[in-house]
Amino acid sequence: MKSPLPIALLGALMLAACSHPAAEAPMAANTAPAASVAGAPVKHEAPPAFAPPAEADIPAGPLGDEIRLGRAIFTDTPGHARDYVGNGLNCSNCHLDAGRLANSAPLWGAYGMYPQYRKKNGHVNSFGERLQGCFRFSMNGKAPPLDSDTIVALETYAWWMAKGAPTGVKLAGAGYPKQGFKPPQPPDYARGAKVYAAQCALCHGADGQGQQVAGRNVFPPLWGAQSFNWGAGMHEIDNAAAFIKANMPLSRGGTLSDQDAWDVAMYMDAHERPQDPRYTGDVAATRAKYHDTPMSLYGTTMDGHLLGSGAAK
Repeated sequence: MKSPLPIALLGALMLAACSHPAAEAPMAANTAPAASVAGAPVKHEAPPAFAPPAEADIPAGPLGDEIRLGRAIFTDTPGHARDYVGNGLNCSNCHLDAGRLANSAPLWGAYGMYPQYRKKNGHVNSFGERLQGCFRFSMNGKAPPLDSDTIVALETYAWWMAKGAPTGVKLAGAGYPKQGFKPPQPPDYARGAKVYAAQCALCHGADGQGQQVAGRNVFPPLWGAQSFNWGAGMHEIDNAAAFIKANMPLSRGGTLSDQDAWDVAMYMDAHERPQDPRYTGDVAATRAKYHDTPMSLYGTTMDGHLLGSGAAK
């Protein structure tokens, strides 16, 4: 089977998509455009700043116990939610500092934005449903029931992190910083491989499989059987690039150029990983239904390999 999009054309489409105003809107933003009067320039207010409560402020008693359980699940997901995970990742691998760090999709920035319509599953999602999606896609597992200890504890932890934040308002540092984030040139696999070798392989391994100590991931795998699957948001290049730019290399976020962040995001996302659980039985049909965007490499051919076919690359 051939790629629906030749890789050179895909790169050009990515650049065009990144230059389109619609591509600049953060994923979670549901804000209306500011009004203008008589042709006056539109003024956009900066998102409000917010700081989550300190971990030391978790209360005593049953409520505090539930908050602490949610934090434990978040930072050691296979250890505390093993029935629902299919890989070795922790929630905190993509939501850094136990879900506290700005610009790495912190929990306090997400909780107040739900309920929210999600095109991904075509209906209004509660926050609990959003968490279920993380288990299904990022954790390559199965969705815990909404009334399960796992979902209730994670919701409680997120609620506590967001205490005092306005609801329905996108906060500064929520999500990944995608606004206006464009590569000067189309993302390139070969350039990305060089960035990866220089900046990423030390922690994540030359083979992208991360590093483990005592059977637990210290640095997560970025592709392969133990990584996120083809349905996870991180498989889309713009999401990965924004996360990488803001947060990687670890403790040195913001040091990569925009081009390097996009290139290495493409390189990472151009490797095989577990199948999208929405797979229809045909890669091209699955791409057409769920991955019809130049930001997804699913269903395209890289170095002669059809991504999403499940074969090792």
